[in-house]
Amino acid sequence: MMKSSSGGTYKRGLTGTSVQSTPKAKDALRAAQLYYLQDMKMEVIAKELGTSRSTVSRLLSHAKRTGMVSISISPSANMSALLGNQLSEHYGVSFNVVPTDGNMDDSELLARVAAHAAYLLGGMVSSSMTVGVAWGSTMQAVSLALGSHPTHDTQIVQLNGAANPVTSGVRYASDILTRFGQAFTARTEQFPVPAFFDRASTREAMWQETSIRRVLQVQKEMNLAVFSLGSAASAVASQVYRGGYLTKAETQELHEIGVVGDVATVFFDKDGNSSNISLNARSTGPNLEALLKVPTRFCVVAGRGKLQAVRGALKGGLITDLVIDEGTALALLDG
Repeated sequence: MMKSSSGGTYKRGLTGTSVQSTPKAKDALRAAQLYYLQDMKMEVIAKELGTSRSTVSRLLSHAKRTGMVSISISPSANMSALLGNQLSEHYGVSFNVVPTDGNMDDSELLARVAAHAAYLLGGMVSSSMTVGVAWGSTMQAVSLALGSHPTHDTQIVQLNGAANPVTSGVRYASDILTRFGQAFTARTEQFPVPAFFDRASTREAMWQETSIRRVLQVQKEMNLAVFSLGSAASAVASQVYRGGYLTKAETQELHEIGVVGDVATVFFDKDGNSSNISLNARSTGPNLEALLKVPTRFCVVAGRGKLQAVRGALKGGLITDLVIDEGTALALLDG
């Protein structure tokens, strides 16, 4: 057990689940044992392994990246943890508040929150699970931050279509899905439909197609849904608002009827209510009644521009686990 700079404590451990028989893996495990368990300096480890200090540094990075090393933090005096506890008690939702610097720009803030979300997902996704994943800027950042967490008989399913009048969106959504699949050695199920149909009747007809019904059935089996919240008010407008998915008239209509956010292109108001929003009848994301049936609904949010969307989603009970930056969490606590 070691002291942290924040006044809390942290402990470091080694796992054997990802150790392989390659020479690099063996050296990485040995270096990690000496560094983390015996507190030996890199120079001493380099001498024992007959290599350089820089190589030891790379071996330690490999050990963390492949899951040989696990680090848990017990931040008993950490402001973010105390804030998270207060919010969890108030909303009845598991809050993970990410410590952030007020001087961070939007990209740095997103990267910090995404990295923390990716770390948490590494402990949440296990074998034989079905995981639904939405697309968007935040999900892209999370997918890029995922480490290697091998599982068995796990499947990752796309929550909503990605095509629009400007682009097919296939590669964008597929890249996110592929990274999740690679991180958890899981099968992936793409959803080859547009984000929005031109007419609700078209969606109803497509939902009867055998190939589409198969994906919809996989979605019904989800144990975990991973998503962010779309918001036009975000400093970096959500992908659905800036990627050619909505016309100016549709965006204006959403504003006029009080929409504050969306989950996988299904819109909701300040109370988390999605009814009486006509665009939802053309959306390919799961309706919010179906989403509420998913046992774990893991949401990732970065930036105060999504504050109203977070409030609405919490009021509607759409989230069970929330990863959020410290600044937005403070604003949420202030009401």
